[in-house]
Amino acid sequence: MEEVYKTLEYIKKYAKEYTRPVTNILYKVTTRFLERLKRARRTIFIVAFLTPFLLSLVLVYGLPSALSVLMSFTDMDLRFELDWSNPLYKNYYIILGMKDPRVPVVTYVTALYVGVTILINAGFSLVLGILTTYCIRNETIATTLRLLWFLPRISPVVIYALLWQWFADPRVGPLTILSKWIGLGEVSWILDKPYSQILMIIVNGYVGASWGMVIYASAVRTIPLEILYAARVDGASDFKVITKIIIPLLKWPLLFVTAWQTLSLLGSYVQILTIWNGFAYVSGVEVWSLFSYHSAFAAYKFGYSAALAMIIVIVSLVLLAVYFKVFGFRRMLEPSRIEV
Repeated sequence: MEEVYKTLEYIKKYAKEYTRPVTNILYKVTTRFLERLKRARRTIFIVAFLTPFLLSLVLVYGLPSALSVLMSFTDMDLRFELDWSNPLYKNYYIILGMKDPRVPVVTYVTALYVGVTILINAGFSLVLGILTTYCIRNETIATTLRLLWFLPRISPVVIYALLWQWFADPRVGPLTILSKWIGLGEVSWILDKPYSQILMIIVNGYVGASWGMVIYASAVRTIPLEILYAARVDGASDFKVITKIIIPLLKWPLLFVTAWQTLSLLGSYVQILTIWNGFAYVSGVEVWSLFSYHSAFAAYKFGYSAALAMIIVIVSLVLLAVYFKVFGFRRMLEPSRIEV
C-alpha cells in the first residue's frame, strides 16, 4: 500500500512538471485574446449594430442589383432562363443605338419631365420654404399653408390620381371648363399633347414641392436670428436678407434636395402609371422608368427591361457627380474660416 502511495505522489509530481508549460501557454493566449477583445470592443459593437442593416441592404438592394446586371446581358422572358444575348451587348446596342423607335421619344419625355419638374421640386419648394418660415410672420397661417401643400404627400396615390382624373375630366372637369374659358377649346388634358405633359409635370411637382418645402423650412429655422436682426438693423430689405443671407446658407439643403429629387424623378412613375395607365406612350408621358416597367411586365422582356434600368442608374450617378461639382461639395466639407 505504501508503494502505491509513493507511485501516486510520483505521478502527481511529474504531471505538474509536464503540464505547467501547457497551462502557461493557455494562460498567455487567453490573456492576449481578452486584451485584444477589450481593445476591439468598440469595433465589435459597431459591426454588431450595423450587421442587420447591412444584411438587409445586401439582400434587398445588392442581390437584385447584381441580378439586374446579369439579366441585362440576356434575352430573359417568361421562361425565366438566363439565355445570353448574341452578341452579349445586344440590349445596350438596341437602346444606345436608338434601334428601338420608342427610345428617342421616351428619352425626350424623360428629359422634359425631370428638367422642368426639378425646377418645381427644388426651386419652387425653396420659395415656399422661405415664404412660410421667414416672410409670413403669423405661424398659424404659415402652418396652414404648409399643411395644404403637404396633403398630396400624405394622401394615398390612388386617391391623389383619382382626384386629378376628375379634375381633368374631358366633360365636367374644372380644368377642362377653365380651358374653354381661356380659349383653348375642347382639349383633353389626359390624352392630348402637350397638355398631358403639362399635367404630368404639375401632378408630380405638386407632390415633390411639399417634401422640399419641409426641408427648406427646417433649414431656415436653424439660421441664428442674430444674423437676420443684424442685417435688418444695417438697413437690408427682406429681399436682400433672402438673397444675400438665407439662400447662401442653404447650400447643403439645396444640394440634398436637388440631388435627391433628381434621383427620385428618374425612378418615379407611380403617379403617371396610376393616372394614364396603359396609354401613357400615346399621351406623351411615357418616362424611362415607366418604359422599363412596361417592357418587363407588359411585354415580358425582362432582359431588355434590366438594360433600361442599368442605363438610368448610370445616368443618375453621372448627374450626382455633376451636382457635387456644381455645388462645390469639397468646399462645403472644409471647416469654416469664421470663428463663431
